Amino acid sequence: MPPEDLVRDHTIYSCVMGSRAFGLATGASDTDRRGVFLAPTPLFWRFEKPPTHLDGPAEEQFSWELERFCELALRADPNILECLHSPLVERLDDTGRELLSLRDAFLSRQVHVTFTGYALGQRGKLMADVRRHGEPRWKHAMHLLRLLSSCEALLRTGALTLDVGEDREPLLAVRRGEVPWPEVEARMNRLTARADEALSRSPLPEAPDRARVEDFLVRTRARSARSARSPRSAVQAGGEAAGTAG
Repeated sequence: MPPEDLVRDHTIYSCVMGSRAFGLATGASDTDRRGVFLAPTPLFWRFEKPPTHLDGPAEEQFSWELERFCELALRADPNILECLHSPLVERLDDTGRELLSLRDAFLSRQVHVTFTGYALGQRGKLMADVRRHGEPRWKHAMHLLRLLSSCEALLRTGALTLDVGEDREPLLAVRRGEVPWPEVEARMNRLTARADEALSRSPLPEAPDRARVEDFLVRTRARSARSARSPRSAVQAGGEAAGTAG
């Protein structure tokens, strides 16, 4: 079984991300696809394990194996959490529905550290661009504002919403370079301060519900094992799919 068959035959959830999911798409926007696949349990009984993630097979497509996806979500990785909340779902089976039902189990006040920490790193890159070229990469500046706004709203309300709604036009103006960099910086400062303020009163729990997520993962692996014809035949059917990608 080629590694891409894990995506083709074992995807439990896939969605569109990027500008299209955020409500910021233009005529030139790509279609970024993200997904989660469930590697058959018998493949883990080999020394060589299934890949934790895969590029492709389509352009702008990236997928994670379920366990890796859950690990990253429990760490409040911004990209992973946003993937779980995409409004543009393309593929979903029963296991994928159960994964989506756990969205609240992954959310916690840890998002303040991960979202603002990621934003700080990206802001440093933008400032380096300003020093070298006199202006930032405006598309990246737009998405940084969007991320900070999303973080503040998540901490304040406990809900992660991707579509920017009425902020679409102000954000696209930033993308077009119509907003001076000092004003963009001032917006970033305000959003960061609001996120800091929202943290202490956030309805989110201190930590994610790791036990609930682990229970789901164990039950899912067990179902996969029971559905296999036999450990030996399932592994043979998998061929060299396990371990051929990172």
